[in-house]
Amino acid sequence: MSNAPVNNGRRRFLTAATSVVGGVGVVGVAVPFIGSWNPSARAKAKGAPVEVNVGKIEPGQLVRAEWRGKPVYVVRRTDETLASLSVHDDQLKDPNSEVPQQPVYATNEFRSIKPEFLVALGVCTHLGCAPTHHKGDFEQHVAGVKNGFFCPCHGSKFDMAGRVFQSVPAPTNLMVPEHSFPTEDTLLIGVSEGEA
Repeated sequence: MSNAPVNNGRRRFLTAATSVVGGVGVVGVAVPFIGSWNPSARAKAKGAPVEVNVGKIEPGQLVRAEWRGKPVYVVRRTDETLASLSVHDDQLKDPNSEVPQQPVYATNEFRSIKPEFLVALGVCTHLGCAPTHHKGDFEQHVAGVKNGFFCPCHGSKFDMAGRVFQSVPAPTNLMVPEHSFPTEDTLLIGVSEGEA
């Protein structure tokens, strides 16, 4: 044990300096750790709404968008297609869309906000394959129906409102995602009507 006098000023300075350096070290470790809790930019983008310019879509045309890593089919239906939707109700599993595969505001005969636009996930409700759009040649799959979606994997068939036909593997209608029309020519997928 030393008999040297204790320098309290130096002791206080060293204690304070050590505390400051330790505090900076804790903050230096905590900031990246807490920052890692935030979703990455890529994860944010996958859940972000997707904007589609529907003003350029011709009647009868289908365009594809991607939302949350899944294809979304946007079809501008013709007046003829809209008029034919109720003709084959007796051939459908769920013609009135009673199984909630769409937002409440799209629970109608067209399964959409605007009758001319179908907005549906391009994912078969059987095993997740991608149904193909048949324009004018769907009668090879369902007699008397000109347009629809056919899933080549297992033969599921959907009409132009995304409703599933009877006697096919798919159990439910195609899913209609939340969507809205903030302007006449803009479709926003992933944001409900009234939230845009």
